[in-house]
Amino acid sequence: MLQDLYAGAVSDAESREQGLSLSEVEKLAAATPAAISAREFLLHDSKIRVIAEIKRASPSKGKLADIPYPGELAKIYQGAGAGAISVLTEGRKFLGTLDDFDEVRKGASIPLLRKDFIATNYQVLEARAHGADIVLLIAAGLDKETLSNLKVFIEDLGMSALIETHNKAEVLLACELGAELIGVNARDLETFETNRSLFAELSSLIPSGTIKIAESAVRDLSDVIEYASYGADCVLVGEALVTGDAASLVSTFSDVAKA
Repeated sequence: MLQDLYAGAVSDAESREQGLSLSEVEKLAAATPAAISAREFLLHDSKIRVIAEIKRASPSKGKLADIPYPGELAKIYQGAGAGAISVLTEGRKFLGTLDDFDEVRKGASIPLLRKDFIATNYQVLEARAHGADIVLLIAAGLDKETLSNLKVFIEDLGMSALIETHNKAEVLLACELGAELIGVNARDLETFETNRSLFAELSSLIPSGTIKIAESAVRDLSDVIEYASYGADCVLVGEALVTGDAASLVSTFSDVAKA
């Protein structure tokens, strides 16, 4: 599934490149206002921060929500205290678009994460051209050299790279590469099952000063409290927000004290 998602995302990016060349998107990226500091918004002394996700569907759950106006949902997230907003731009399985990202960027003054299956410099430049502040890199989907090169390229453009991990080896690799943001995703990308204890098992490997992000399997307040107790600085939440009372959940989650 992960290989298929990457193949589809890269193919779609290549199609977009036919209409907007690498040199053209590079010029747009250079003309875009500077990226917002992720650290400033995602690292709080005593409270956990919420990365609130705009997500219409997923391969494991299918359709979650229509979200006809992603910009309006983003305003709810920001108003409720989200530290950052994640926007799915993958279209085949997650039903997202770069147009969604643009709508969110218009009204958001907090960092935006482009969440997609990023494997090329073109996709990174696209992210910057559309106003991204953070770009997701999935350790399981990239070889070490590509992961390292993309991280450096993201940072050279003034953005932050969020390296998503799923096991000890990937966490250690992210640490070796000096990642500023490391996410531990509780969802197994092969079986789609979730393991809420995974963050507790791996978080101690992440050095102090690195922003620790617990991803997936956040159903309610108890899950956020558990993640916080094991040292999470942030939780990334999608499904619970788009299917529930987004404002109340973001506000409640943001009030959880860190360990």
